[in-house]
Amino acid sequence: MTDMTNKRNITIGYIFFYLLFSVDTWRILLGILISILLTPQLLKTNPMTGSGEIMLYIMLAGIGWAITAYPAKSIALFLRKVILNGKQ
Repeated sequence: MTDMTNKRNITIGYIFFYLLFSVDTWRILLGILISILLTPQLLKTNPMTGSGEIMLYIMLAGIGWAITAYPAKSIALFLRKVILNGKQ
């Protein structure tokens, strides 16, 4: 009996390229980058407690994730085009 599910072997390379070409990966990374860049600037104007700082980092990462849909899609499509067309 043959297996009709056509399962793909999951390798480190497969996971790497899946993450590299995923729009959500880039949205998450850009959201974290925005949070890292903007939170210290906001804390200079309004100092907070430790838990307040953590919440501000998380909130800005979420806002960054939400507003970076178009740039993340552009990055992922560019990488797909460059890397996948380069192999042909």
